[in-house]
Amino acid sequence: MKGRRQLGIPKHLQQCCLLIFIFKMILTTQAFDYSDALTKSLLYFESQRSGRLPSDQRVTWRYHSGLTDGLKQGVDLIGGYYDAGDNVKFGLPMAFTMTMLSWSVMEYGEQITAADEYKHALQAIKWGTDYLIKTHTSPNVLWAQVGDGDTDHYCWQRSEDMTTPRRGYKIDERNPGSDLAGETAAAMAAASIVFKKSNPHYSRQVSCRFADLYIM
Repeated sequence: MKGRRQLGIPKHLQQCCLLIFIFKMILTTQAFDYSDALTKSLLYFESQRSGRLPSDQRVTWRYHSGLTDGLKQGVDLIGGYYDAGDNVKFGLPMAFTMTMLSWSVMEYGEQITAADEYKHALQAIKWGTDYLIKTHTSPNVLWAQVGDGDTDHYCWQRSEDMTTPRRGYKIDERNPGSDLAGETAAAMAAASIVFKKSNPHYSRQVSCRFADLYIM
């Protein structure tokens, strides 16, 4: 896919590994303030939000951005997360991130609650999952990327001031991408479990989208 990195690990994946490490350390030691580290890790996701930001946004130096994403393609691709320090939205690392965040909440929910970050962890998952739902616009179509990696990486800009192209890329019958479809399905399945008790309606909505992706 155009703009995809050839080397290195996307920052979203690095951040997920860091979160898992923090959750495990909370269980084994109190020598350091890992609750504070958890808070700052979740703040990272808020700083990477794309779209119209909510009123309870804690990272107040960020503002609405990417409000025309998908417009030229006739679809709504507003929302989700930017990748690392870029303004591109890559579907595969974003879906992997939501999968790992969801499983982290399932595995370490008590510890996250004790750190008073459970609500923020759920918000981080839902922000990403809401976007993934949008990207599945029809039974055999999944939007995989917004923005051009080449031009974006040559231009350092705040997302609020973007001037680089916001073209959308998709997978369908003519442009397959089973890795993306599979990982997005995994993210949907994991999120549906996380929200099963706290938001059963949303859990069912995500679960239905997972079923569609599973057979894609």
